[in-house]
Amino acid sequence: MKKTILVTVLLLALSINVQAQILQLGVKAGINYANYSGSSIQTDAITSYHGGLVAEIKLLDKFAIQPELLYTTQGATYKTALGDFKNELGYIAIPVLAKIYLGKSLSLEFGPQASFLLSEKNNFDASNSNTFDFAVDGGLGLKLTKHIFIEGRYVLGLTEVSTNAQSKNSVLQLSAGLMF
Repeated sequence: MKKTILVTVLLLALSINVQAQILQLGVKAGINYANYSGSSIQTDAITSYHGGLVAEIKLLDKFAIQPELLYTTQGATYKTALGDFKNELGYIAIPVLAKIYLGKSLSLEFGPQASFLLSEKNNFDASNSNTFDFAVDGGLGLKLTKHIFIEGRYVLGLTEVSTNAQSKNSVLQLSAGLMF
């Protein structure tokens, strides 16, 4: 009886350890350097922020899936003869990235991102912004310790920001995070 209980406890402990290695949850935050691409009007980049939740699902030794749920602000400053007009859009972004480890701590990350518009702050009436934005992300991640990481990523918008313009989001992101 004691052997059966001991074996059951050992198997349960091993199962919990394997589960912890497969799924990690964490938080991340960072800065955005955002602008519009494809616009016929000259724009300047804005510096903004992003933050949210991140998970890593380890499928193979060198491969994982990294879904995220982020609040991110993007946009640009329009340069016109009448002056500068800042347009800042707040999105809930859901990137789902393939993560390929190039070594023990360096990883290549790429995949699609769906974003949903939550807010719009601007100096002019631009209420015709699209409420959905689709993008592709690509970048590098570096684990500094078992729990602390940094990432650099480029987000290339594939859908137009507004119904009246051919502008698409273009964002450079730098992040730091903590995995639990």
